[in-house]
Amino acid sequence: MKIAFISTRGIPNNYGGLEQFAECISVGLAARGHEVTVYSPHYHPYKEDVYKGVRIKHIYSPEPWMGSSVGSFFYDFGSLRDALKNEQFDIIYDAGYTSIVPAYIWFNIRKIKHPVVVTNMDGLEYKRSKFNKLVQRFLLWEEKTAVKYSCHLIADNIGIQRYLKEKYGRDSKFLAYGADIYENYDANFLKEFNLEPYQYYLMVIRAVPENNIEMVIQGYLESKQNSIKPLIIVGKTNTPHGEYLTRKYAKDSFVRFLGGIYDFDKVNSMRHFSYAYFHGHSVGGTNPSLLESMAAGCFILAHHNEFNRTVLNNNALYFSSAQDVSFLLNGLDDTLLKHKKVYVMNNIEEIRTNYSWEKLIDEHEKWFADLLANV
Repeated sequence: MKIAFISTRGIPNNYGGLEQFAECISVGLAARGHEVTVYSPHYHPYKEDVYKGVRIKHIYSPEPWMGSSVGSFFYDFGSLRDALKNEQFDIIYDAGYTSIVPAYIWFNIRKIKHPVVVTNMDGLEYKRSKFNKLVQRFLLWEEKTAVKYSCHLIADNIGIQRYLKEKYGRDSKFLAYGADIYENYDANFLKEFNLEPYQYYLMVIRAVPENNIEMVIQGYLESKQNSIKPLIIVGKTNTPHGEYLTRKYAKDSFVRFLGGIYDFDKVNSMRHFSYAYFHGHSVGGTNPSLLESMAAGCFILAHHNEFNRTVLNNNALYFSSAQDVSFLLNGLDDTLLKHKKVYVMNNIEEIRTNYSWEKLIDEHEKWFADLLANV
């Protein structure tokens, strides 16, 4: 099969979860003999034309001077146009609809039989509180339009799959993200940040309101733990919400913002050696950082919502408010003694059974072949 991935910021990953997904799936499919192309913006630091057997097609993107909010529309339009007009792909995988909807309308992709275009519907973008009401309404229109024009929908979470069926009457294919189970954890990485194993709480997260960072901070500060084990927050803080958080809480020496860390071995070791790991995401589907924390053997405290529940089931503690966070932390020592071993073991088995990259490569390969067989 000739397969293209569009609507990502390119591989190798230097941005986020969708890019990590595109890298792992594309490299895995290429290793099985498929011709795989990943579209990449021209400003991506990797300038070669091939990466681990995957062809890289560099497309001009005005994002550096226009900003991602506007520039991504031009980049996605150019990528889809090239994939349709200049190539002969069998499958075009769109990794996110929010900036490609105008191209869907322009090319009327619902009427295109070959190549087969599939759309990852990702999370509920219009519910993200970082957007004002006007932008939220626009994003809801985009969601409706993507569902209308898309030939085949992908849901990365059972909750998203259920939502698409209930709201739009559309079936979707459940294909999640993945994670690897590593064993090469190294406590020496902690020394750079003056941390000791199991003597800190951790969040690895993007600084946007719907990720509930402030809820966790407030609950932590109100608990009995706020001068015993520090709360470590990893992720870029150059967003408006990130700047607000650092201004408000920088004076508290036990709340520490470390910024973005992109050495995976380092971040993975930080996850593994945390006393407990907070997962605050509340709007998306299956979040890659949640899978990675499960694979790293973290004891997880997660925001209570359908998306997190469908992944973690009963193998985590849940919170919905700062008061919940404080309550959980105040009783955490006893809870850890009772449940940590079982929760961690169950989460690792869940990754091994349902969220391994090898399994997901199998599922994508089979589904793509089934789609083509029915064209």
